Amino acid sequence: MIRRIPHCSHWGAYTILVEDGRITGVEPLAEDPAPSAIIHSVAEWARPERRVLRPMIREGWLAKREHSDRSGRGAERFVAVPWDEALDLVANEITRVADTHGNASIFAGSYGWTSCGRFHHASSLLKRTLNLVGGYTGHVDTYSIAAGPVILRHVLGDDRACGGQANTLDDIAENTETLVVFGAMSPRTAQSEAGGIGAHYLEGYLRRIAERGVRVIHVSPLRDDLPEWVGAEWWPIRPNTDAALMLGLAGEIVAAGRHDADFLHRCTSGSLEFLAYLGGDADGQRKDAAWASTITGLPTDAIRALARRLVDSRSMLTVSWALQRAHHGEQPFWAALGLAAVVGQIGLPGGGVGYGYGSLGGVGAPFSVGKSPGMSQGAKPIDSFIPVARISDMLLNPGTPFTYQGETRNYPDTRLVYWAGGNPFHHHQDLNRLSKAWTRPETIIVQDPMWTATARRADIVLPASTSIERNDLAGNKRCDLILAMRQAIAPLGQSRSDFDIFDALAQRLGVGPAFNEGRDEMGWIRHLYDESRTHALRAHGFLMPAFETFWERGHAPVPVQRNHVYLAGFRQDPAGNALDTESGLIVLGSKTLAQLEHDDCLPHPAWLPPAEWLGKAGRDELHLISHQPQGRLHSQLETGAASMADKRHGREQLRLNPADAQARGIADGATVRLWNARGACLASACISSDTAPGVAVLPTGAWFTPVGDGPEISGNPNVLTLDIGTSAFGQGCSAHTCLIRVAPYAGDNRDPMRTYQSQLAEILPDLENTP
Repeated sequence: MIRRIPHCSHWGAYTILVEDGRITGVEPLAEDPAPSAIIHSVAEWARPERRVLRPMIREGWLAKREHSDRSGRGAERFVAVPWDEALDLVANEITRVADTHGNASIFAGSYGWTSCGRFHHASSLLKRTLNLVGGYTGHVDTYSIAAGPVILRHVLGDDRACGGQANTLDDIAENTETLVVFGAMSPRTAQSEAGGIGAHYLEGYLRRIAERGVRVIHVSPLRDDLPEWVGAEWWPIRPNTDAALMLGLAGEIVAAGRHDADFLHRCTSGSLEFLAYLGGDADGQRKDAAWASTITGLPTDAIRALARRLVDSRSMLTVSWALQRAHHGEQPFWAALGLAAVVGQIGLPGGGVGYGYGSLGGVGAPFSVGKSPGMSQGAKPIDSFIPVARISDMLLNPGTPFTYQGETRNYPDTRLVYWAGGNPFHHHQDLNRLSKAWTRPETIIVQDPMWTATARRADIVLPASTSIERNDLAGNKRCDLILAMRQAIAPLGQSRSDFDIFDALAQRLGVGPAFNEGRDEMGWIRHLYDESRTHALRAHGFLMPAFETFWERGHAPVPVQRNHVYLAGFRQDPAGNALDTESGLIVLGSKTLAQLEHDDCLPHPAWLPPAEWLGKAGRDELHLISHQPQGRLHSQLETGAASMADKRHGREQLRLNPADAQARGIADGATVRLWNARGACLASACISSDTAPGVAVLPTGAWFTPVGDGPEISGNPNVLTLDIGTSAFGQGCSAHTCLIRVAPYAGDNRDPMRTYQSQLAEILPDLENTP
């Protein structure tokens, strides 16, 4: 008999078909107009090959604890131990480090994408536990978007415009006449959403835009960052130069006297400084179409014509999150705001600027105005954090200062790392540098379902179950449903749910009752749902179904905002709807940044050449873009069918322009070596005219597989990417600022997945013979 189990993951809601304890199929949510193919890979979670099945301890650490040889991480064998022993060891380490070095020496990294569940959210549960015993050092912002929200919080007062609450796409689809897409607006990246997603709406909005005949300008090094059927004009810009184009457009409008002086006067502060920069008052360089053309590689006449059209029509600028994952990544977000302010259509239907459309599935969709379900992390006893992408800096440079949002802080002396539900050896830049930094802490604990590259490099590994092996619920501010995640199969091996692991750990640390509040798994799920249901009724008069109905049906609607126009009230009455900025207005010239005197984040939007870009590349260098793949999310489900369909010869595919491939003697499908001073990796070549000349594209997420002194063999781009902050103000990651060289390679034909599995077998015990 087939059981039908409603469930949800980051890439959508679906029903799991289960017969005799085995997954036999997956069906998308009927209400989803464009379901993701990735959902059909979830059965991979039930395969034991890469699963952590028992608690494991690295041999050297078990013998010498904090005095072990940390260079053995990733190479030494593991020892299987009972759960009680593993949990005792973890509790003792937390206590030891807190008592000896202080709680700031415990880093709860846990940048988690392991599950979209709001209850078994590994990162939140870890931080809830540690907050009850004195706190920890955490991170702020995300790898996906850090520099962007930092600058927007300063110049707009909050980061709603890049979190899904700029103009909603239904407004753009009906009112915009000229749409300029900087970066991507792609169903590829819109497959996923951080807290789960019910329906994928982006494709429908794009089709409406195409039906209306909206003129779409697509500014990107990759033609397929926007679907071909949208009918956009492709502007193949040099990577990392979007801010220059935005400033050149603004300068053209101002020079022609067509800027909205009234909007600038009423709604912005510091506009005179910004206009002076555009005019070249300080540096003698007028920012206009000709100037922008020399930087971006785009035609002067086209830039000049677009500047006229932006004023003549209802115009909307959209900026991908990807643009701010680059050196000086604050600038394209701020420059887009400056251009939109010069045009003067912010706060009008179909006009202005928004960020991140398509970067996640819910950005731009009707957004929830209710309370999203979620576990509280509790009060923070200590104020200790780092910017999310500064992990290697923290581990390598304890005690040294760093700056963030105008503050100066010091990196803690990290002795213990506890990572739950995440994989920094996927997310982080310059993995060879991270590998060196990873030897610094005394103890590393990893809690994960999979033997990721991070778990392999741990001292203690705790086996967590996947979402299909437990009960949970999904939902977030960018989703119009709360979704049931019912257990489909029994946990593999000795894996336990994240809640059960932390509940047992909290008991050992003496904070069990405060952690669980007397509720078990289903008690918490019901409680979180009922909190959202009560809020919807009291705050919005919106009646959600009772829990039993929701749990049986598999989803429940929440109150949402549609046809939202960002800053409409502010435009009408700036004084009565003041922004939380230094002036209460949109900041185009910042007094705060002027006082800070950061040379990499000026007091106004500016073009600042990045550390690596095609404007100063060597004759044979290419600019590497490492974007999200089509067939998986980050490094999850890398061996699933959707992910494997995008590989060739077991490796990731490196996309190259035909001219660049021909110049290097590279044939389609050939194995190539990518390298720079930071590292090297292998990939399979894919020749594509959808890639701009001078640009190479390698997706993220291949499982990090170094082999001796040779190149990494799976095609992980983060052995190449640059590990520096976007600026002293934002400190986001600079993954898309990366020059490489590429050449044919015939020195290694090993299959990456088999190699990874054999490397894993060398360090794992034979569990069949372990008592």
